[in-house]
Amino acid sequence: MNNVFVYCELEGKTVADVSLELLTKGRKLANELGVKLECICAGADLNGIESQVMPYGVDKVHVFDAKGLFPYTTLPHTALVVKLFQEEQPQICLMGATVIGRDLGPRVSSALTSGLTADCTQLEIGDFDMKVKNEKGEMVDKHYTQQLYQIRPAFGGNIVATIVNPEHRPQMATVREGVMKKEILDKNYKGEVVKHNVADYVSDADYVVKVIDRHVEKAKHNLKGASIVVAGGYGVGSKEGFDQLFELAKELHAEVGASRAAVDAGFADHDRQIGQTGVTVRPKLYIACGISGQIQHIAGMQDSAVIISINNDPNAPINKIADYVINGNVEEVVPKLIKYYKKNSK
Repeated sequence: MNNVFVYCELEGKTVADVSLELLTKGRKLANELGVKLECICAGADLNGIESQVMPYGVDKVHVFDAKGLFPYTTLPHTALVVKLFQEEQPQICLMGATVIGRDLGPRVSSALTSGLTADCTQLEIGDFDMKVKNEKGEMVDKHYTQQLYQIRPAFGGNIVATIVNPEHRPQMATVREGVMKKEILDKNYKGEVVKHNVADYVSDADYVVKVIDRHVEKAKHNLKGASIVVAGGYGVGSKEGFDQLFELAKELHAEVGASRAAVDAGFADHDRQIGQTGVTVRPKLYIACGISGQIQHIAGMQDSAVIISINNDPNAPINKIADYVINGNVEEVVPKLIKYYKKNSK
């Protein structure tokens, strides 16, 4: 069995959080398979980049250091990843479900005639059986071992699909930031560093696209890192209703999030959307106000330490995963919470 690879996204000389999260998950998958964890760092001026990734249990860091590799452009990164994979023959490759990952992943998958599952919410190792045709054209049972289960919501979130790719390698998956948990394995973990000659992988023709200017805008809030999140759904009723959630969040020193239904209705900005098509959060406290709890939303907040649901529907799906349920109208309950915290907060 060949190794597990993670493509690390870089902003300058800094490895993106989503890549560190995938290294944590990749380490666990590699341990289960009894193989090594390797990663790819491609950019410019990358001396010492291995110090950022090795604490997550990386056994080998493939470094591609050249001026033309940062900022990211499609052709050179695709060329080097495809050729490296042809040489190394990995069995699994993980990428972030980001602008870069969604551009690079399909191109690598297509070049290698491999499968790719986008926006996975879980990754597991398991066995399965299926019927295949033998040389005589007869359907026979075949047993596959240690396959990557690529799990994600499908059909608008109505089902959870488990996807496998038994016959082609690498098994490729993209994962959104925040879905996996970032954990350092060992601060002193030592792996191997391989510095590749970029010219052996990338031709001059691959640098046809030049980035003239870049504008990077910082996030307006820290939803992903907040310890308390007050989130509203379509049940909040209006943009004015969300003003009350902001007032409650102010008293709790919290951030405000929203379900997709609330964002689509114009109650909240898109960058506050939590769920499969938004941000994934793991706060200590999650207060869900008027959120029904569709599977897409639950995928983005189910790992919260404590979940409180405020809902006038006792049968709302989110109540099944909530630690506490307040059965009532948001417009009546939230003002009472604000009044209480204003009176009792120091």
